[in-house]
Order: sequence, then C-alpha cells, then structure tokens
Amino acid sequence: MKIKNIFKFLIIAFLATQLGACDKNEAEQKFDKTPTERINAQKKELNDVLLSSEYGWKAVYYTDNTQLGGFTHLFKFSADGKVAMASDFDSDTNIYNSDYSIEIGSTVSLLFSTKNRIHLLSDSNNYPTAGLKGKGYKGGFQFLYYGQENGEIIFKTNRSFQELRFVKATAEDWTDLELNTEMAQNVIGSDKRPLFRLLEINDGTDIHKLDFNYASNTRFATANSVENGYNISYNMGVAFTKTGITVSPAVVVNDQKLTEFIYDDSTGSFTATGTNGVSAAIKYSDKPLVLTDDYKLLLPGGGNNVYAYMRGFTEFEGPNSALFLSLLEDIEKDSGVPLIRAQFWFNNTDGTNYVEYRSGDDQTEVRYYHYFTIKADDVSKTVTFIPGVWKSNTAIAGESGTAPQGPTISRPSFLKALDDQFMNPNGLYFAEIPTVGYRGYTFASTTSPFRMVVSSL
Repeated sequence: MKIKNIFKFLIIAFLATQLGACDKNEAEQKFDKTPTERINAQKKELNDVLLSSEYGWKAVYYTDNTQLGGFTHLFKFSADGKVAMASDFDSDTNIYNSDYSIEIGSTVSLLFSTKNRIHLLSDSNNYPTAGLKGKGYKGGFQFLYYGQENGEIIFKTNRSFQELRFVKATAEDWTDLELNTEMAQNVIGSDKRPLFRLLEINDGTDIHKLDFNYASNTRFATANSVENGYNISYNMGVAFTKTGITVSPAVVVNDQKLTEFIYDDSTGSFTATGTNGVSAAIKYSDKPLVLTDDYKLLLPGGGNNVYAYMRGFTEFEGPNSALFLSLLEDIEKDSGVPLIRAQFWFNNTDGTNYVEYRSGDDQTEVRYYHYFTIKADDVSKTVTFIPGVWKSNTAIAGESGTAPQGPTISRPSFLKALDDQFMNPNGLYFAEIPTVGYRGYTFASTTSPFRMVVSSL
C-alpha cells in the first residue's frame, strides 16, 4: 500500500473513532440516570416551578370546547402542600384553601387532592344540560406534567388528554376576578337590550351577518349564516375576562384567528379586530335576521299541532332567554313547586286553542288551561294570542285534539308573569330552530327579551 493511501486510511480511522466516542458519551449522558431518578427530577422540577410565581398561576380551563365554555381558575401553591384557589365558575369568586400533591405514576402529575373550586367541573351530579347528565362539566382535577414553554406550565388532562396551560398570575388577576362574573351578565344580555343577536363578520371586503345564540348554562355560543350562498357557521366556547370574552375554537375570518372580543358598554357589543379590515362583532338586533312563515303552522288550517316546554328537556336549550328562565324560578318560588310543562294546543277538533300549564311532580301534578284565539300579521310574520277563559286543574281532558271540560277559574297568580308574555298584545315570533336535535321551535316576544324553546309533539 502506498504511503499516501496509508495516511488517508489512518485519518479516516481516527475520525471514525472520535465519532464513535462522541456517540458513546452522548448515550452515556442520556442514560446516566435511572428511570426513578429521572422521574424524581421531573417531580422536583414541577414542584419548584409551582412555587416560583409570586402571585401563583392562572388557567382558563375549556373542558370540551365542542359544547362547553372556559372557566378561569387561580392557584397559589405553598411548600406545605396547600393551595389557595379561586374561580369564576359562578358568582362566588372567594379564595378557598385545599390540598394538592405531586404524584408519580407513568409520568408526574399535579393532583388537587381535596375538594375545591376546580372539582365543580368534575362533579357528575353537577351538569348543565340533559345530555351531560352523569358527566357534569367533563372536567378533571389531576393533570399530567409535560414540561414548560415560554414561562408557561404545560399539562394534559388525565381524563381527556387535552392540553391545559398554566400562566403566571398577577395581583390584578386575583382582585379583578369578580369582574369576570360581571362580564358574564353582559354576555347574557340585559333586559333593557333587544332579545335578538347577530355575529357580524367583516372579511376585509364583504360583511356577512349570522344568527347568534348564547347558552349561559354551558357558556357556549352558536352562529349560523342566514344568507343564500354564504354557508358558514361557528360553534364556540366562551370564557370571561374583565374587558370582554375569549372564545375557543377561534372565529376564523379570511385565515385570521380571532379569539379576543372586547366589550363596548354603550352598545352592548363584543368586537374582535384583526388586520386589513378583518373583524367579528357580536351585536344586538331589534328583530330576527330572517322572518319565516312558520307562524302559519299555528293558524286555522295549519293542523292540530302541539308544542311544549318540558322541564328537564327543553329548559336546557341555549335559545331560552334569561327572562324566561327567571320566570320559571319565580313560579317555583311563588307556588312551591316547579312548572313541569307549558304546552300549547292549536286547532283542536272543536276549534279551540289553549295553553296547558302543568305544575308539581309526578305524584302531585296539577293542570291549568288558558284558552285563546289567534290573530296573525302577515307583514311582521307574527301571531298574537288573544286571552280567553281559564279552566281549573279538575278539568277532564277529552280525546286527543279536543278541549278539556271543567269549571272556569281566575288566573292563578303565580302564572301571571309568564302568561302575560304569551298573551303579549304586540305579538310573538314563532320559528323553527334546526340545532337542537329534535323538531324544536321558539316563541319569542316582539317587545321584550323573552324567548322559550318548545318541542313539537
């Protein structure tokens, strides 16, 4: 072998040896700790970072943004295993103390081991809709640790394995938390503002308007287009801030993700602003975006149709207005028993119409019947119920489609406020809602923020 070739061979061999040594050193460094040592190091890392923030940590917890909104929680951890916690789950934003621990399993996790505010989201008996019965708000109280990024702690939920981030809290986060609950009322809307809402989308060139509905019990909103040729909808969970709301998933307009909506108290609107003229705004409307002919189903010739509000079923639907829900609470307070149904019967075989009120429970149910006639306005596409006589709970119902027979009575006082909404001399809108999973409709006032969801029976 020539000297030149021998020299090249020696250089290659030397380099190969050095590279092998580097790989070996890296491997040794990577595996210089046992699994137990590595998991203990991770436990210490989590413990240290939990204690490192002067004012603790804040998390906006969206348990399931396909049907539920976000809940802000504040945490201040102590070295003795105690945690101070507050949340905007409801109007109680006080600080409560409980225990926490850092657990070791297949990975390191943060466990809130004694009951506190975050457990309200995991209580299976505490559910906001009939569909979530036995599931609660789908929350958890144990979170798997996945490291840190840009000063934030990254967790994944133990139940659904979704990401949850803790960000450093400020002193103002604690003192201003109650402002979140005040903002919640602005999202629900005041009785002094119109009932109807829209989501106005500006893509920088064109403006589109979508019908908007918000359900306060789930903190969830839906927006559906009403324009021909513009088929788009948004479903979003809502979380409150002191200046407005954030939404998840984002409202995407012209490839821009809009998540933060700022509240304007003068108009009651919430606006998210992007770039190049892009924006999205939740606004009030004096009437529905689209007036339908559904009211004709109630008129003579429309058939013997029955529509009912049902406790435990339609009461959970988002389009039910805050005013309607408050009237239900007043009825139960005044009478001592809940209203089970408000069931409308139209075009009975004897030509009558009436609303049947059922109150009590399965063992003590009583019924009241209020008869009315109907007047339609084909321009405003509304119906007006003209009140007639009342009959007592001793009335005997006939065959399906016939009126009960019994003595007339005075109107029960505890039903007056609700019945006045139905008998509004200025009329009601009646329209189908396609988003409830059954044949659902709403009765909505033309003059007040009253709206009730009913099921077609």
